Amino acid sequence: MTAFNRATGGSDGDGLHSYLHRIHKVPMLSAHEELELSRRWRIKQDNDAAALIVASHLRLAAKIALRYRNYGLSLGDLISEGNIGLMEAVKRFDPDLGFRFASYARWWVRAAVQAYVLKNWSLVKVSTTLAHKRIFFNLRRLESKLQITHTSELQPEHATRIASALGVSPPAVVSMRSWLKGRDRSLASPVSLDRRLTWEECLVDPDDLEGVLGEAEEVAVQRAMLPGALRSLDPRHRQILIERRLKEEPTKLQDLAHRYGISAERVRQIEVRAFQKLRKTMRMQMSPGDIDCGERTSR
Repeated sequence: MTAFNRATGGSDGDGLHSYLHRIHKVPMLSAHEELELSRRWRIKQDNDAAALIVASHLRLAAKIALRYRNYGLSLGDLISEGNIGLMEAVKRFDPDLGFRFASYARWWVRAAVQAYVLKNWSLVKVSTTLAHKRIFFNLRRLESKLQITHTSELQPEHATRIASALGVSPPAVVSMRSWLKGRDRSLASPVSLDRRLTWEECLVDPDDLEGVLGEAEEVAVQRAMLPGALRSLDPRHRQILIERRLKEEPTKLQDLAHRYGISAERVRQIEVRAFQKLRKTMRMQMSPGDIDCGERTSR
């Protein structure tokens, strides 16, 4: 497996482009091939089998790493860290669980890349609390969902909505946003000093079949685990979470407060705690440990 633990051309734009081009030529494994190779590795510790699994999923690691390219870090280094997560996934994957390797591996790849970002981005030197990590990795996505441009001022109502979605305080959202503003990199900017290659040209194929299938199966995995994870909550927490997060039209805080004879703020706190516990339970079922440093809980 050492052949897949090499640097991927972090500062060499042409080398990175060549790497992305090469990994797209590696054929994807069929479900039967993946199962057989996974069993060979798990039972016989066959390094060749593990290497073939890794090679066929390098494009998945690159695709996930590309999502973190706006944090001002070398894309080559991010991909290398993703590959490390990929190899860790191979070591721990149980093929007899009934899911494809891509569904399992994306959790490990994401955790490895996030850990690298948190360790090497200057913001982490200021704060590494759970709240800051959650905002750090989710703010841009929520801004896009609310159709907020990165350069515009954050309105109080938007800060409140983002804070509610993440279970943090509005001031924490505003503070984190001030750190993140101005760190985006244009896809039209050059990768290397010779300016012959742009970041846009290095993007992984958006029609990548393996990535699409992996994401679809991840959703299926989460849906399959949801009933069991919900049973880990006490009845009131479970019902409030269902009413607030799992219904197409969420029940209003005031209505739930009246139903349970508590304040709306208390309902919100229960919702956030229940969601955090549910997410932690599902992640523990998905992987051997609490590996997603961007969404780790302290309880």
